[in-house]
Amino acid sequence: MDVGERLQSIRKLKGLSQRELAKRAGVTNSTISMIEKNSVSPSISSLRKVLGGIPMSMVEFFSEELEQENLTQVVYKASELIDISDGAVTMKLVGKAHPGRAITFLNEIYPPGSDTGDAMLVHEGEETGTLLEGRLELVVGVETFILEAGDSYYFESTKPHRFRNPFDVPARLISAATPANF
Repeated sequence: MDVGERLQSIRKLKGLSQRELAKRAGVTNSTISMIEKNSVSPSISSLRKVLGGIPMSMVEFFSEELEQENLTQVVYKASELIDISDGAVTMKLVGKAHPGRAITFLNEIYPPGSDTGDAMLVHEGEETGTLLEGRLELVVGVETFILEAGDSYYFESTKPHRFRNPFDVPARLISAATPANF
């Protein structure tokens, strides 16, 4: 069995970067890299330490019957969500590691005065969401809606749209869109 190749495929299926796995396991990035490239052959204790960062037992790691569905991450801790935002709005993606993901599912925070940009967004698919906290302005086509906490929306993403928070308090939104474009 190729230990390096196996570690790399399991790490990727779990949605972990080399840096994240190294941090979780308490080893250096270069250690993970060298193991995956088969530059070094890890000791049992070193491999056990690295697998503890996944987490995975030695038996699971060396089991030939290990199926991809057993490796697919199901639960994502808050610290594991990936921030895909590029501005003032925080957009944390759920399920980045899920193979064949068909939905973009986001936990979003819009600070006062923030928005999705001056340009209207247009893409294939559908969008839906529920505002959990605060107030948020949603523009779809020529219509402007003010969402209050508890309000939801659903529209076709081919219609020009944007989100904006012109209010004094942060807005927290949970949203989903198809297809998965992040």
